[in-house]
Amino acid sequence: QVQVVESGGGLVQPGGSLRLSCAASGFTFGNYWMYWVRQAPGKGLEWVSGINRDGGSTFYADSVKGRFTISRDNAKKTVYLQMNDLKPEDTARYFCAIDGRTTGWLNKDPATYKYWGQGTQVTVSS
Repeated sequence: QVQVVESGGGLVQPGGSLRLSCAASGFTFGNYWMYWVRQAPGKGLEWVSGINRDGGSTFYADSVKGRFTISRDNAKKTVYLQMNDLKPEDTARYFCAIDGRTTGWLNKDPATYKYWGQGTQVTVSS
């Protein structure tokens, strides 16, 4: 069955960096866009970033543009989110997700995503 497992979260000081990983299994990884979504305490889901099937196109929310970098390794069936210059407002649970479509372009609506990991907590605090 489809499974995605996030890792790499933790506690970091403002200005610090973290690298999240999402390991996928149970499906043909290279056929799908991959997305990162976050949820801050008491708030709704926020789309963070997306990467196309071959990794050649990447997209970011304005709130993270210039600080976060998404990448993927199709041979390892893993997608990454490098997060630099972290701010307290980046504190959230970060989820890796798939919308389940094998065709089509960027989909920035997390409500339509079909498969989710359990998430990894990122806390930015001094």
